[in-house]
Amino acid sequence: MFLLFFVLLFITRAAALDFRYHDNTAMKEYLLHINTTSPEITHLHSIGRSVRGQELWVMIVGLNPRQHTLGIPEFNYVANMHGNEVVGRELLLQLIDFLVEGYHSNSSSVKRLLSSTRIHFLPSMNPDGFDDADTQCLHNQGRYNHNGVDLNRNFPDIFSDHSRQPKQQREPEVEATFVLSANLHGGALVASYPYDSNQGRVLVGGASVTPDNDVFVHLAKVYASSHTSMHHGNSCDHSNKFADGITNGYEWYPLSGGLQDYSYLHAQCLDITLEVSCCKFPAEDQLQDFWTANRPPLIAFIQQIHLGVKGRVLGSSGPLQGALVVVSDRLDRCPFTTDHNGEYYRLLLPGNYTFMVSFPGYQVAQEMLSIPSNQNGFSALNHDFLMKPSSTAPAMIFPLCGHAHQQGGGATTSPALFCILLLTLLLLDL
Repeated sequence: MFLLFFVLLFITRAAALDFRYHDNTAMKEYLLHINTTSPEITHLHSIGRSVRGQELWVMIVGLNPRQHTLGIPEFNYVANMHGNEVVGRELLLQLIDFLVEGYHSNSSSVKRLLSSTRIHFLPSMNPDGFDDADTQCLHNQGRYNHNGVDLNRNFPDIFSDHSRQPKQQREPEVEATFVLSANLHGGALVASYPYDSNQGRVLVGGASVTPDNDVFVHLAKVYASSHTSMHHGNSCDHSNKFADGITNGYEWYPLSGGLQDYSYLHAQCLDITLEVSCCKFPAEDQLQDFWTANRPPLIAFIQQIHLGVKGRVLGSSGPLQGALVVVSDRLDRCPFTTDHNGEYYRLLLPGNYTFMVSFPGYQVAQEMLSIPSNQNGFSALNHDFLMKPSSTAPAMIFPLCGHAHQQGGGATTSPALFCILLLTLLLLDL
């Protein structure tokens, strides 16, 4: 009897996810099924509800899916922010299926990925818009949420005077969801990187660039070059032509209140936008081809979370939460800070970098770190900063983003478990 049960369980679990559009009910049933049959590597939960009251389901996949593990970075994908851009949500369901099946079939590459990374998936940020969407390639029906709001214009924009909108003015889908490493859209075929907006920022050849522009360009190129056709840059007749299949968001078209700018400036997370289909709502018989084209870059992009350096900031009595971790040649309005474990993660390309670390009551630590070029792809350079107490240490102040170290008190910060790109607007279950 028990043998028959496990045989049936394996057969049920091994059934491949079909290539079709899964409505919100079918998507929920699939996620529940995966969580039930693979509880050792998956964790499913809702991070809130849409305007119409539909759950916003997040699936976490990893060897320790229910809580953060020290030294294991957090990554996240989000899709279907615009309800009528539907390919991304099916790609994420297929990727969940691929990782779970790879784990159960003892794929060494999948197991290595899941043992080194905790991966979050939000397949549909806008389930209400999906319900309203039609199957037109370029129309906007279903783009917005039930309140008629474009969710990718609804994040706080630090560049604008109106950016500090109170929480009650933000749409529940934005308030509830993660700030993610990559968000999947449709209507073009390109990898777009910050900034989308510009208010007195550095412009380089028409692009609004971040201090981490080299890393963003690398990340975008990793996705585009691994895709079967994105790197050609001219696959959509109605769209711009993009060199190497990538673009700076502002140079393509300016917008404010976008997710990727918010992620970088407010949540110390490198986030890019992936436009994965020329048609927003293509025919179902094309979905398998989309999966074939996007599976390699989806996986390659996750692996980039292990670029650079990671570690902890430790004081005389243990880890320091809210310590400022600054790379001297790439200062911006908001420095990266440590989480409640004293952890920091800094995505950087190979090279030499001067780090400055600050916390009230301690001397500013300054060290040069050399990021090697021969990293194995699954672990960043490990380096802990050991802080020395001081009663006269100077302060590093960054008032524009709320980080200010004043003598005698620490900066307040949400736990900053990091992603590439990831990690979260709301930390949950950590």
